[in-house]
Amino acid sequence: MQRHESGPNRPRPRRARAGESIEEGLGREVRKKTGLTVEPVSLTGVYKNMNRGIAALVFRCRLLGWQLTANDEVTEFHWTTADEVANMVSETYAVRVLDTLQDNATPAVRQHDVMHLV
Repeated sequence: MQRHESGPNRPRPRRARAGESIEEGLGREVRKKTGLTVEPVSLTGVYKNMNRGIAALVFRCRLLGWQLTANDEVTEFHWTTADEVANMVSETYAVRVLDTLQDNATPAVRQHDVMHLV
């Protein structure tokens, strides 16, 4: 996914709205950014930005509706392999994608300083 404002492959974190469940916020944000309809299957990781004190929850999702849609925030999409991920994004984003691809029963819990795991 390439975003207009942040350049290639750098996702921008989003928050659930007040009164919105985690699942509702996840579905809304994925639909808004991609046009895809998803439902969470499992929590794959918790990632804390130590500089900002913000934790991100990352989920493996099941695809329910299929239509990638570019919008005012995203200019293009493309599929990639796990081996390519590390060369496309910072370590802190790559590990989230790679953790999601693992079939672990326990979610990863990691800390980072924006660019690197600590």
